[in-house]
Amino acid sequence: MINFYNTQIEQLSLHRVGNKSKAEPFFLSEASYPLNDELVGHLKEFFFKPFREKEETYYRFSHEADLEFNELFTMVNEIFDNPDSLHQVSKKIGKHLYDQSNHPHIKSGELYITYLHDVILDNNKVDAIGIFKSELKQEFLIFEEGEQNLKMNLEKGINLKKLDKGCIVLNTEREEGYKVLSIDSNRYDTKYWLDDFLSVDYMTDENFYTKSYLKFCKDFAKDVVLPAEDKQQEVLFMNKAVNHFAKNDSFEETNFINEVIDNPALVPEFRNYKVEKGPKYSIEDVASFDIANKAVSDVRKKVKNIIQLDTNIQIKMDFINPESAEKFVEKGWDEERQMYYYLVYFNKESN
Repeated sequence: MINFYNTQIEQLSLHRVGNKSKAEPFFLSEASYPLNDELVGHLKEFFFKPFREKEETYYRFSHEADLEFNELFTMVNEIFDNPDSLHQVSKKIGKHLYDQSNHPHIKSGELYITYLHDVILDNNKVDAIGIFKSELKQEFLIFEEGEQNLKMNLEKGINLKKLDKGCIVLNTEREEGYKVLSIDSNRYDTKYWLDDFLSVDYMTDENFYTKSYLKFCKDFAKDVVLPAEDKQQEVLFMNKAVNHFAKNDSFEETNFINEVIDNPALVPEFRNYKVEKGPKYSIEDVASFDIANKAVSDVRKKVKNIIQLDTNIQIKMDFINPESAEKFVEKGWDEERQMYYYLVYFNKESN
């Protein structure tokens, strides 16, 4: 788990990177940018807020031949080995980003490169390097007083509430390619940021496998359980899946199938679905792993336990124990009306 509450921005280098395919220029500042307390306060919110709001998904620098051939990895090494070199190396990073900005969709923007102290990662302090980019400009009004009237001027600038792209490289696990966090608010050009500029792969740890397997289960519920049974069973399957992860420290696929899948006919469907879809989630050869509790909590928040009926009625099955759904909710068929119905049992209505 990561925490930026006490993180300090020690250095800041600021450059502008255009679109190379459009022959837009890039501008590299000659000196690092001077910082003051007010500016740092705003920048910390601007840089770190998107990472606080996003699920923690870690990446590692990679290269098909050897990690040492990853250009950004070698530049990051240089900075961590000598933090005073940040500004000079930041110019190389700016040029590297410009060289990758060769698609017409990629927008020009400001590049911020920072050295960070006291990032808390799993209760340990680590240094980090932040690389951020702002692209989209917004119009805003500037007011000034004239001799008799208030004047209004239209300007364009950056909205400090929305960072377009960013990554934070944590100074840990260097030999494996560091731990890297990345965000991208503009999905249309994610490939160039992750693949071309950063050149990173997902870090396949317990957090990754926990989230990936539960995402796989969610799609299985939607693609297989729902058509084979009904919405209630789709909701119950996901509740059982999440609860299985929540109450266990490690995952073993056979135990999961035995506990979560009640309908024996769905067991071969589950195995076939994993063969077909497993590579999409990088779990095709995974049958056991340690479970990350934080990842389970994040997924649980996103599980929709609502049955939406075509009669404009919603049934929210908000159960900690999924067996309660089978005890208090029954589904049937009314011959006279030629309609399905749900029978719901309760003791009293809540205010």
